[in-house]
Amino acid sequence: MSLSRRQVAGAALAAVPLAVGGTGPAVAASQGRARGRTVFIAGDSTAAQKYADAAPETGWGMALPFFLREGIAVANHAVNGRSSKSFIDEGRLDVILAAVRPGDLLLVQFGHNDSKIADPTRYTEPWTTYQDYLRQYVDGARARGVRPVLATSVERRKFDADGNAVATHGDYPAAMRALASEEGVALLDIQALSIALWQELGVEETKKYFNWTDVEQDNTHFNPPGAIAVARLVAGELLRRRVLLPRDVRRLGEVIPESWITWPAAA
Repeated sequence: MSLSRRQVAGAALAAVPLAVGGTGPAVAASQGRARGRTVFIAGDSTAAQKYADAAPETGWGMALPFFLREGIAVANHAVNGRSSKSFIDEGRLDVILAAVRPGDLLLVQFGHNDSKIADPTRYTEPWTTYQDYLRQYVDGARARGVRPVLATSVERRKFDADGNAVATHGDYPAAMRALASEEGVALLDIQALSIALWQELGVEETKKYFNWTDVEQDNTHFNPPGAIAVARLVAGELLRRRVLLPRDVRRLGEVIPESWITWPAAA
């Protein structure tokens, strides 16, 4: 399914780059100012921008700008429920590729919804179609002078009876790791880092990082502390993998106030 012209325009507007200013929360970049380098995010609900009707649910992409220096913006195109396949089939990668400029980054995280085997609009097989779709992001970025970066899916909150954090993404992280090695693409292993973090925090403490409320026990999506924690992992890996330089990141060891997270009204 392709996006209509109105849907494509709306998607582009919804992902206006965010810039970090001063020590406060992310604010919309001035349209009258020539933009600097931008990190574009293609992904699913774990990264996506959330709006007031979804609070306190928070995508990690909402917190990533807090860890990047001024002059590096974040254009968060991640959308709830999308897989590597459906994101492309809906024309959303085309929207990103029309907006990028040489020197930008395209950060790609899919896997949560690629495993939906009962839904042919989203399902991909890890070692064949999943890798084929990921190559379209890689090739599209490189063709435009943009650096692709692959990120394995952040882990869900799941523990076994002995209190051990359990992996939930099957072969998808391994398939992405293999593709990154084959294509020479920087890989952020957020799946491995996040499951290690959940193990360290434990069964009860991790509830403070996920969207657990009086009416919902959500073990997939984050609240502000969880989104901030995962964004810190992402920024740290961007530095460790030398995608970004030390001068490009900040606050990796600092406490980020939850109040910096805001949920705008839906357009």
